[in-house]
Amino acid sequence: MNVNYTAEELAFRDEVRAFLSAELPTDIAQKVKLGKHLSKEDHQRWQKILSKRGWYAPGWPVEFGGTTWGPVEKHIFDEECAAFGAPRSIPFGVNMVAPVIIKFGTEAQKAHYLPRILDGTDWWCQGYSEPGAGSDLASLKTRAVRDGDHYIVNGQKTWTTLGQHADWIFCLVRTDPEAQQQRGISFLLIDMKTPGITVRPIITLDGDHEVNEVFFQDVKVPVENLVGEENKGWTCAKYLLTHERTGLAGIGASKAALAGLKRAATRLQSGGKPLLDDPLLRLQIAEVEMQLMAIEMSTLRILAAAKEGGVPGAESSILKVKGTEIRQAITNLRRKIIGPYALPFLEEELELDYDGDKLHEDATPGVAPIYFNMRKLSIFGGSNEIQKNIVAKMILEL
Repeated sequence: MNVNYTAEELAFRDEVRAFLSAELPTDIAQKVKLGKHLSKEDHQRWQKILSKRGWYAPGWPVEFGGTTWGPVEKHIFDEECAAFGAPRSIPFGVNMVAPVIIKFGTEAQKAHYLPRILDGTDWWCQGYSEPGAGSDLASLKTRAVRDGDHYIVNGQKTWTTLGQHADWIFCLVRTDPEAQQQRGISFLLIDMKTPGITVRPIITLDGDHEVNEVFFQDVKVPVENLVGEENKGWTCAKYLLTHERTGLAGIGASKAALAGLKRAATRLQSGGKPLLDDPLLRLQIAEVEMQLMAIEMSTLRILAAAKEGGVPGAESSILKVKGTEIRQAITNLRRKIIGPYALPFLEEELELDYDGDKLHEDATPGVAPIYFNMRKLSIFGGSNEIQKNIVAKMILEL
């Protein structure tokens, strides 16, 4: 494929840059660049701006509110958003459950759920992982028993990101306990306001409430909330995970983080010289940048194939593994060069006479929480070890 942008693609990039310059709220961009957590209101504000422009769901078919963008345009948009400090869209509605509904849902489900995802009426979370079913997702135990026009759901989900804000949760549930693991699973859409649902926070290492446990006790779910066929929800699950893993490469986010790393290495000094003068550090940065360039080319190639009707298989696992490793490597280098000023807080700030001024021009207290949070990248979406097994089976035939 041609890796150089055409004149039309360059014009599109200019259009995206002009839009971001004019429409991206400065306070939201500043939060993103400083590594601060965004509120639900921040995300909703940015979603409304994107929706007004018709750019919130670029991967959807046009008839449902999507765009005519090809893979290169989507790549350009993601890259420019990251460079400007735009928030990444919360994926659970627009990029995860929506493609499943479009592919496997009924016409009534498409008509009801898709507009509400598009305009921000409904926020979604994901009900996949359980205490005993993470990487081995097919061993899940949450049960759904048919009772007339409803399913009665009992069980527990864990690591449910932003479940405290969600209106709906899409869940994998076991509807046939006698069938082989993958064949007895169904895909349900569940209203989080249904009686019997309890959300309990999990506070992560960076001190944030991002993930949760979700408990289901005799929760009644209408049968019409089943997506696809009963006991064949594993097909929906695999389709969703392919979309999720391909997006986890995070090319735009990595390029923005790498640019920030280079700026910090140029500004910070050791022995009167910029840290970037250290040949070992330059080598480490160059190695990460070469890996990032390679995965960017691979991503464009895979997306170009998808445009022609191909469906990413093991390629999505490759992107997930390498993309998350690169993002972790960049964050780790940033933490190392900033040193103690990457701490979530500085010890001096706890003194009674501290006046609130910045203690050091290179103090960046957002780096440590980001570093801790980035450890999860190689686990969620299917751990990297599991993805390597998938690649071995599908490509290497081991």
